[in-house]
Amino acid sequence: MPRIATITRKTTETDITLSVNLDGTGVADIQTGLGFFDHMLTLLAGHSLIDLSVRCVGDLHVDGHHTVEDVGRAFGTAIKDCLGERRGIRRYGHAIIPMDESLVTAAVDLGGRAACVLAVDFPVPAIGSFDTELVEVFWESVAATAGANIHAILHHGRNGHHIAEAVFKATARALRMAVETDPRQPGIPSTKGSLQST
Repeated sequence: MPRIATITRKTTETDITLSVNLDGTGVADIQTGLGFFDHMLTLLAGHSLIDLSVRCVGDLHVDGHHTVEDVGRAFGTAIKDCLGERRGIRRYGHAIIPMDESLVTAAVDLGGRAACVLAVDFPVPAIGSFDTELVEVFWESVAATAGANIHAILHHGRNGHHIAEAVFKATARALRMAVETDPRQPGIPSTKGSLQST
């Protein structure tokens, strides 16, 4: 079965339509009103090989927080919907990605439990108009709604743009591995026999 989902989310803060295809080729069609965020989501699609379409109209006159948080929630919900019982997936993924002077390790567990730890310090508070703290906000939202453990560690780096890219690329590569089907284990990838996100 195709692992495809479309999420619509409308509040007083954001209006989002987001679609994913977990078995895609990394095609991205992104419009959030935040140029740097669009860039990161395009990297996420390209390195995870998840086709990703996002349309978001958010309260950017306030700031970018609600847009980034709610897109993260929609993306995580789409992943959860695509995975269903999580039968036949590899479940775990990891990657170590250099981006010029920056180096990031990321690990993902799609085991149904939500946790996010980003040991990443940015040398600047913003990249253009994008607050660097929103990198963690996005991945926290994804973890919470996908039922995932997401960890990223910055080993070293000096440039905020490069650090953010390394985080998104490494986590995308880890996610790509975790959502892949495992021909050796067609059942639930847990000794408990069940993976629940509630």
